[in-house]
Amino acid sequence: MSFDYAGTFCKYMKLNLAVVPTRRDTFPKPEDAVKHKAEVMPVLYEKLASYKGVNVVTAEDLLPDGLLCDQDQVERVYRYLLSKEVDALFVPHMNFGYEEAVAQLAYRLQVPVLLWGPRDGEKNSDANVRLYDTQCGMFATSRALLRYGVKFTYIENCWLDDPKLDEGLELFIRACTVVKAFKGLRILQIVNRPRQFLSVKINEGELIEKFGVEIVPITAAEYLGTIRYELENSNDEIDEILADLAKRVKYIDPGKKAFRTSAAILIAVRNLAAKYGCSGVATECWAESVTAFDVMPCLANALLTEVGLPVSCECDINGAITSVLMMAAARGETSNFFADITVRHPYNDNAELLWHCGNFPPSLAGNEPEGREDGRVYHELKKGDLTIARFDGDRGEYKLLCEEGRAVDGPKTTGAYVWFEHKDWPALERKLMFGPYVHHCVGAYGNYKEALREACMYMGVTLDEVK
Repeated sequence: MSFDYAGTFCKYMKLNLAVVPTRRDTFPKPEDAVKHKAEVMPVLYEKLASYKGVNVVTAEDLLPDGLLCDQDQVERVYRYLLSKEVDALFVPHMNFGYEEAVAQLAYRLQVPVLLWGPRDGEKNSDANVRLYDTQCGMFATSRALLRYGVKFTYIENCWLDDPKLDEGLELFIRACTVVKAFKGLRILQIVNRPRQFLSVKINEGELIEKFGVEIVPITAAEYLGTIRYELENSNDEIDEILADLAKRVKYIDPGKKAFRTSAAILIAVRNLAAKYGCSGVATECWAESVTAFDVMPCLANALLTEVGLPVSCECDINGAITSVLMMAAARGETSNFFADITVRHPYNDNAELLWHCGNFPPSLAGNEPEGREDGRVYHELKKGDLTIARFDGDRGEYKLLCEEGRAVDGPKTTGAYVWFEHKDWPALERKLMFGPYVHHCVGAYGNYKEALREACMYMGVTLDEVK
């Protein structure tokens, strides 16, 4: 499909990361820090270059030796980084570092901050111990950041080739992507929630006041009118969508009106989301398209989620928010799925059925998906590690429930489904019962809990978990 989904809906995947190494002004010796920088920074830049969508911004030309080492450098570095619209700040310590300047720069930028410094001396040797004092300096910088009320992430003082450095960089980049996705998030609300779903009520005013998350509602007239327009005017794109789908999903007949309507729903929702600048959708899925076209929107929702515009069912706005956050944590490596939390496994007390009518992306299937003329797609998801999450709130307190587990075998059923095994399902069930959660969650293949934990710190949301 020629439409640029990632460039339209997933702009948060592109991060401008400011990298500003620091040194102390006098002791340890500045010339040693400059030599250290020449050894360390090329390796760091090479590591960062491996992350898709990460643009490194430096202040090399604004600092005498490329190292932040004085308070009077802060203003020009800040203004430059602000002009580059940086999303995060990484401060590698080349020696003790300059805590005052780092804290002031971080305080003014108000973006996620990462601290790290390489271990002193030579690996497996007695040579050059205390040449840099990077760890001692990181303690000082962290205290200065705390004084300024700046939240930060740090990677433990480690060697340049330690896997902890790579793991820490990846975690920070994922967390920053989530934070960027959350800032100024707009969710398209298609019509009203089904009357029976009192559980998905939200406080729209509170979401924008606390987090800047805005809900953009559209009427049934605009929704259905747009679908009718696409049915009449987008035959070429409908053909393109169905030709691709027929290669991946059984029983798809591009000539049948029902499947053409599903493709038209996809195009309509995509164009409405693009029109209103939304990166997630919460849709009423029980009545409108069924009454007007005799087609459910599940298949369209599945395909949109697959390409980067996550759609939640039953007008679950907090579910749509969760889906965007999960998509950001995965950084485009996998799509996610929006599910009901339904029944316990008949013989595995720690497994639960995650199910929905037929809205799981076909790319996640473990068997060949089957298209239905009623607008759904049936399949069981593949096996593998899973993260599930749910963003929700009550009385001003917002939480993100997040747990990891894996997809396991279980009884066959209809719709789209996966059996999720957790280390302690009864404990997770209690979390869901006492809230502020509902019977919906978002799942994604991979392990994203720690990245989401770090993101929650910056977003002002509590990460909730089974201890």
